[in-house]
Amino acid sequence: MSATPITLKSLGLQAYAHIYHAMQSFNESRNTHDADEIWVLQHEPVFTLGLNGKRQHILQTSAIPILETDRGGQVTYHGPGQLVVYVLIDLQRRQLGVRQLVTLLENSVIELLEQYGLTAMAKKTAPGVYLEEAKIASVGLRIKRHCSYHGLSLNVDLDLSPFQTINPCGYEHLSMTRLCDWRPSISIAQVEHDLIPILYRRLDAPCR
Repeated sequence: MSATPITLKSLGLQAYAHIYHAMQSFNESRNTHDADEIWVLQHEPVFTLGLNGKRQHILQTSAIPILETDRGGQVTYHGPGQLVVYVLIDLQRRQLGVRQLVTLLENSVIELLEQYGLTAMAKKTAPGVYLEEAKIASVGLRIKRHCSYHGLSLNVDLDLSPFQTINPCGYEHLSMTRLCDWRPSISIAQVEHDLIPILYRRLDAPCR
């Protein structure tokens, strides 16, 4: 991998559609000289459906909007209290394959949870990070022009009840969990502070 810098942007609470279109625009307009970027944020409540997502996994509709997106995977939920990290990375520059990037994101979360005294795991057949079979983090990417966008979402202290109205990530009866149920004193600001250095180290990249 290349030790070229990655620009970090902490964006706060954002509407999903705005950020989604901004990621697409960034990917379409970037060139080989543009720096990679990592966007860290939370989303206003929204369900998102992946590129090949099936609406049959939406079990019940509500006032929460459902938006179609071009990432991989099925349906998931985003909301305040979930830390979202979007990786806008030139994979060729960093000599990364898609599976390598997915694994890097998963292992970054696993390492973070180890710092909090929690033993998490990834599954080859179901991308994401799990604590005792309950999913705490999801990964979904889009690769276009050899570059990635979208990324990972980590449940910190969000309301999990909207997950009960879908088959999360297309899996029936998949239990979801959040970090505050395991470490009640944790804050989303602390999680962001702890996770980002892990990601940068694993990407072999200085921050700017």
